[in-house]
Amino acid sequence: MEDSTSGFRIVSRRAVRPKPASSPDVSPLQPQIMELTPWDLQYISIHYIQKGVLLHRTQTTGSALADDLALSFARALGRFYPLAGRFVVTEISGGASGSGACLTVSLSCSNDGAELVHAVAPGVSMSDIICPRYFPPVTELADGVFVALSLNHAVADGTTFWHLFNTWSEIHRSGAHGCELSTPPLVLGRWFPDACPVPVTLPFMKVEDIIQRVEFPPVRECFFHLSTASVRNLKAKANAEMTGTAQPQADPISSLQAVLAHLWRGACRARRLPPDRETICLLPVGCRGRVQGVPQHYMGNAVALGVAKCTVAHVVDKGLGCTAWLLNQAVASFDEAKTRDALASWHQKPHILYLEASGDGDPAYIVVAASPRFDVYGNDFGRGTPVAVRSGAGNKMDGVVTVYPGRDGGGSMGVEVCMSPEALARLTADREFMEAVDMA
Repeated sequence: MEDSTSGFRIVSRRAVRPKPASSPDVSPLQPQIMELTPWDLQYISIHYIQKGVLLHRTQTTGSALADDLALSFARALGRFYPLAGRFVVTEISGGASGSGACLTVSLSCSNDGAELVHAVAPGVSMSDIICPRYFPPVTELADGVFVALSLNHAVADGTTFWHLFNTWSEIHRSGAHGCELSTPPLVLGRWFPDACPVPVTLPFMKVEDIIQRVEFPPVRECFFHLSTASVRNLKAKANAEMTGTAQPQADPISSLQAVLAHLWRGACRARRLPPDRETICLLPVGCRGRVQGVPQHYMGNAVALGVAKCTVAHVVDKGLGCTAWLLNQAVASFDEAKTRDALASWHQKPHILYLEASGDGDPAYIVVAASPRFDVYGNDFGRGTPVAVRSGAGNKMDGVVTVYPGRDGGGSMGVEVCMSPEALARLTADREFMEAVDMA
């Protein structure tokens, strides 16, 4: 595969298998079967998590670089060995209730390995990638290196993804030999609520009936930076606007909620949506620490979905505080008991998440991904702090907003926004929105 413009070329592909480490979390001698939870199975049709960091170039390049990364990755996989396995689909006649054919999807911890792809793009520079609207998924550039991971979302969520990334980078910069890491060990066993059947059966005849791949209308992407001061100002403004209002506030509006409210308002203006149109913001609510029994370092999906909805007029006209309060309440309304009950009964009417293109060409959704709490810029691989973070092509649709910590730390944030070309052009020309962000 080669691109004549950038010189992009795949140099090699190899299977990297887990290399056991002298730690409690070593790969088993015999393959194990790990059953997937309802939290996992709902993501089975969602594209892979695809993220990467842009690093400075050093003297180690070419095949030597690929070999070093493969060695450290093998040692990281030794601690995350289920991620080197494969899905196993088992068809069951009659099903658990005798209502018809069904199937189960499990993870076989078979150590088959993960594919490592080494590519070069000598016609692409670091500045090309940092440019807000250019995100090529490459590895070795003219003056830098882009190191990326791709992980099936049905296996784990963003917390586990960045835990693996942090482990890989720490092992790599330590020379791929040390076993004592600052990254904590994983809890590998899957968590199921009481009364949830194991394995969970799905009412489909074959796995192809579950997976849907939708062609989305073209979008443009832009990466916005919010400084520490900008984030602080948005948070202060949002909370000040809600002071003295009749809205009950158990918890103050957070920095993330204020930033997302600012973006939601800007998106509604840029999309020129009708005032009476319902607009919805979907944001992840982490369940580690919210659901008793789910370990802090649990390897799997542990995310609920917070939903904030109202009319466009409310978002645009009521101010930053009111919009941020909607997001605040979407998180505050999380109910552990209801979450447990929903997971335990999920098999009775499985809800698979599908990203769908807007049928009327007038999207009103904002879908939030990732978190500013992930340690993105700690992945230096011995090459210093990453210059930038970018995401891959999966799940790119109008309204997807990916949130990262800012490179400068201190509560700063980076936000990757996907919108239609026309709407994104209007967003970047929106003076109120751009006062709080920087595209540089």
